[in-house]
Amino acid sequence: MKKKSFAAIALTSCIALGATFTGCSLISTNNKLDMERVIATVDISKSDKFDAEDLETYKSAVSSTKIIKRELISYFLNVGYSYIQNGSSYEDTFNALINALIDNAVLVQYSTVELLKANPSVLDAFVKETDEVEKYKLLLDEDDINLATYKLYYSINTAIDNFEKEVIDEEDDGYKGTDKRTTPTNLNTEQDDYYPYIEKDGKKVLNYGIYTGYNNNTLENSGVYQDDALDGTKRSTRIKAYNKFVNNLRNNNLVDSETEAENFTNILELKYIKVEYASQLESRIINKYYDIYEKEQEDKLLTDNYIQTVYEELLTSQTENFSKSVSSFDSAMTSMSSSSFILYSPSTNDSDWDKDFAKFGFIYNILLPFNSRQNVQLNALKSIQTADGNYDYYYAERNRLLKSIETEDQRSAWFNGETDYSFKPEESFGDYFGKSSGREYLFFEDNLTDSEKGGRYKKLQAYDGRYSYNGRVFKNEDESYTLIPNKLNIDDMLAEFSAYVNHVVGPNSVEFYNGYTPANSNDNYYLQDKFVKDGTKDEIDYEKLIYAEGKVKFEYDNKNLMNPETDQYKAMSAVNELQFAYTTDVGVLSNYIGYSVTAYDTSYIKEFEYAAKKAISNGEGSFSVCAGDYGWHLIYVTNVFEEGETYKELDWLNNVKVEGTFENLFFEWIKGNDLSDISTTKRTKILNDFNKDTSVTKYENRYQDLLDLDK
Repeated sequence: MKKKSFAAIALTSCIALGATFTGCSLISTNNKLDMERVIATVDISKSDKFDAEDLETYKSAVSSTKIIKRELISYFLNVGYSYIQNGSSYEDTFNALINALIDNAVLVQYSTVELLKANPSVLDAFVKETDEVEKYKLLLDEDDINLATYKLYYSINTAIDNFEKEVIDEEDDGYKGTDKRTTPTNLNTEQDDYYPYIEKDGKKVLNYGIYTGYNNNTLENSGVYQDDALDGTKRSTRIKAYNKFVNNLRNNNLVDSETEAENFTNILELKYIKVEYASQLESRIINKYYDIYEKEQEDKLLTDNYIQTVYEELLTSQTENFSKSVSSFDSAMTSMSSSSFILYSPSTNDSDWDKDFAKFGFIYNILLPFNSRQNVQLNALKSIQTADGNYDYYYAERNRLLKSIETEDQRSAWFNGETDYSFKPEESFGDYFGKSSGREYLFFEDNLTDSEKGGRYKKLQAYDGRYSYNGRVFKNEDESYTLIPNKLNIDDMLAEFSAYVNHVVGPNSVEFYNGYTPANSNDNYYLQDKFVKDGTKDEIDYEKLIYAEGKVKFEYDNKNLMNPETDQYKAMSAVNELQFAYTTDVGVLSNYIGYSVTAYDTSYIKEFEYAAKKAISNGEGSFSVCAGDYGWHLIYVTNVFEEGETYKELDWLNNVKVEGTFENLFFEWIKGNDLSDISTTKRTKILNDFNKDTSVTKYENRYQDLLDLDK
């Protein structure tokens, strides 16, 4: 779970955001001396509450924090200017910003005292140290300091990247992709508290540097940043970008044009950067105190049967609500996620649908569509059907069209789009699907190759990643790709489906019903007739529109739906990846565990609804292929709700720390809600106790010109 912070603001975001902002008229009106004016001071040791909490021992460790006008301007450029664009006045905006800066200073000072209480041995050294950065480092460990440095360097590189993109685009007349296709959840998302390092003499040394192009700040010396560098970067483009970056800071009086002009190439010597580094360390101090506080609160949540109590309260509430209103349950299904749970499923005894199919569930949908020519023919058939009601003829002829559908890999945008996500796996990558037939390209190298424990990136959610591009790939001189995809009819698609799921889950995991064999064309399918049920002229026999059915064999446990170690998760990940590769129904992509299907009438087309409900009735891992007016639907069941309580035989003690289990997700949700409330309450108490007139002084006349910008 991503840690929350007591900090009211993240000052260090100023670099990443402010560097892309070109400034506004209010900046030029403030000269150097004005920008250095102290506009507020904070010293919580002067508060009566400081002595009341028996903190007198640490009074010498708290020195007055001075908030200068430059900080307020910097904060405005990153956050406040958007307030103005959304209709706030300058006066309200600047008052809100300075209050946030003051709150942040109070929290830093309080957290400092708490860390000193936890480690009093450093108190004397802390008091004697005169350098602010070195003082902060005394409170932090190796990981904290490296993480603060990494976040600073990363934000600087990101800011310069934004300028370099412009420079490269101006100089490069090569291929620029614009196509887009949805990408999997967690793409390029770093692990919480990650930073790159190498071991030297038993210490972790940050393996990440700033790339400016000047002096020793070259790409070769930037460590892991080399993996993040822009395509087309070279020293000349980086220097141009860095110059723009510094000029932007200079134009906003965040870099002194006189005293720092000669040393601007030494980025770490710029006063503004030093201030930002101190802000990063302050953030780590607050987070470190929060870690201690969070651990205390987390231990409380794990005691006294608290989790079970919360679970039972939610179960009781949902049982009462969903039993009275199925529409409430339907609504809950559409918002189900790893932090929004369904603990109870209502009865479907009064369903108007076939009782055998009256269940609720979730499905994936791989849509293989008609092409434009086939759609013209289909529309012609529809007009005939409308004219004489000849349903049997319409469906038989539509089936002939369906048999001629050919699909292909839809991931061309991951080659030729705005970002090239493709890569050729090295031999060390191991086996992947399609390797033996000469298919060479996979996608999302960072997440796939650097997501193990201790790695940089999080794993992609419900996405295995070993299904190679299905076709031939040629890289052109302009860095674009020429793609020759393999064509697949429905039987070929089912062969791919079966083979890839077996590749991920294990041999013979996929079982087809009714003797169907993938890649062995069912020639008699399109010859079926009598699609209208006997005795009812306008009621369609949807059973005859199901082309193939089957099931992926695994031991299902709904408590392990998102547990990466289980076969059911692996199967879901394989099918989800095939969705990304083939479906033209992009609405289902990155949609947690797919579309929700109610036990009652839906807004889906009837062929799809019937096939989905029938597959759901067969349980998790079931699949079916049905005909429809849009093309073929390959439907896979990810989750099914049985009537009554959803989760049984819960084991909080053993599973609460097991990734992806229901117990783990539920506990993380409780932490997210309860600890957020607890920390907000604690934060409010700290500010109420120490943000007082005795400890905070504002010099409003020194920033009155900013408050008066509306006048």
